[in-house]
This record gives sequence, C-alpha cells and structure tokens, in this order.
Amino acid sequence: MKNLRSLALGLALSTGLATLAAPVQSFAAGASDSEAERQARWTEIATSIFGDRKIEPTDALIKVEAPARALDAALVPITLTMPEKDKIRSVHFIIDDNPSPYAAHFTFGPAADPGELKLRVRINNYTNVHAVAETNDGKLYEATKFVKASGGCSAPMGMSDEEAMRGMGEMKMKFSGDAQSGKPVEATLMIRHPNFSGMQMNQVTRDYTPARYINKLSVSYGDTNVFTMEGDISISSNPVINFAFVPKGSGPIKVAASDNQGGQWQHNFTAPSPSN
Repeated sequence: MKNLRSLALGLALSTGLATLAAPVQSFAAGASDSEAERQARWTEIATSIFGDRKIEPTDALIKVEAPARALDAALVPITLTMPEKDKIRSVHFIIDDNPSPYAAHFTFGPAADPGELKLRVRINNYTNVHAVAETNDGKLYEATKFVKASGGCSAPMGMSDEEAMRGMGEMKMKFSGDAQSGKPVEATLMIRHPNFSGMQMNQVTRDYTPARYINKLSVSYGDTNVFTMEGDISISSNPVINFAFVPKGSGPIKVAASDNQGGQWQHNFTAPSPSN
C-alpha cells in the first residue's frame, strides 16, 4: 500500500495508505469551488480508496467536529464521535484538498471503546473533510465538515530540523477518571515526532525537508488490541490522540509506532487498575 507520488511542487511523498488517482490540479481548489466541484472531487477520492463500495451519508453513526475556520492550519483539532459505537469496526478520515487526502485509518480492537476519537491534523486549503465509518457488517457511512484553512502542510516547524527530531519517538500518556471494570477509561497519547510532510522548507538551507511521518501506530491493553492507526502526512507534528479503552483484567498499555523511514519505537504505560 506504499507508493511514491509526484506532487505539484515536484516533491515525492509516500502516501502510506492508498494511491489516489486524482490529478494534481484537483489539489489546487480554493474557497471559490462550487459544491458540484467539491462533490466531484470527493467522488474521485472515495473511488480511489473504497472502489465501488456504496457510502451512505449519516448524522447518527459518526459525527465530525472541527473549527469552521482553523486558528492554526498545521494544528487543526478534530473530534470524531460515534454514538452507536458498538456497531463501528473502523474509521477513515479524509481531507479532500490535502496533497495526500487519506489522513488516517483507525481500526478498533476488542479492548477499544470507539465512542470518540480526537486528533490534530494539517489542512492545506479550504476543504471538506470526511469521516467514513465502517460498521461490523461491512457497510460504509460518512459525515462531512467544511473547514477554512490554508497552508497547513507546508507550514514551517519554527525550529531547525535537528531540533524538531530531538527526542523523536518519546511518548507520554495521561488517563482521565477512575478505572472501573467493564467501563471505558479515557486516555491521551502524546508522541514526539516531527511528522515532516515533505512540503516544508528548511529555513537555513532553503531545501525541502524530506517527508518523515508516523505511518503506523498500535495500542493494546495487555495482550488485547485497542486500536491500530495507519497515518500519513496530514497528521500534525508531535501527534496527540485521545481515545478510550475498556480495562478488563490487568496489563500495561503497550504502544508501538513506526515511521515511513524505518524508525520504530515502543513504550509501556501502567494503566489504571480497575476497581470492582
């Protein structure tokens, strides 16, 4: 599923998830695009990712919360809510007008409580974002949100590349509330990683920094999977992901991450012990 794809600036980015066949001019859209143009773009992207599978609109199975206008296009907060969480197998998050639209794919395991996910993304243009939920019976349902943002994928880090990579792979995790057997616990995972998009210019050398981003993340509770994430350049630097898990039995929270340049990191966290 990894391919190299030439973009408008002559950059080669590894998509890490799926090769999207949309032409380069598709990514030059702006605020003046009509709804018909946006729908045509989404149809093209959806076909590239899901083939001929039918995608139904929904306002019940998945909801997208995002700012109407981003304060920082490189750090746009996204909340995905799944009210009927027991029906959800996985969630795809797509940013239509980003150079690599397929931002992330979360697949939930037996230890997950998939009621809500929070993450931060880069948004490069005025665009629709789509959250596509796949249910346990294999059906697809999508929710859409329009976000005004510009330049998130090329925004500089505000520090040297060396500083941005210092401590790469370090992780922290915070837990919210008391753990009770069979009830979900909220957690926040923070990973130090620049998630270079390949479109950022080094302010000293004036060269483009090669793309380097987390492309796979696995979280488990003991020996039971909570979720796996396949990611791409649209995930913001120093990723922060809020999720929930169901503590059954005992065991640490295990996190394993890898990036598109072969970096690998693992860390164990002591999970709150459930009380009966």
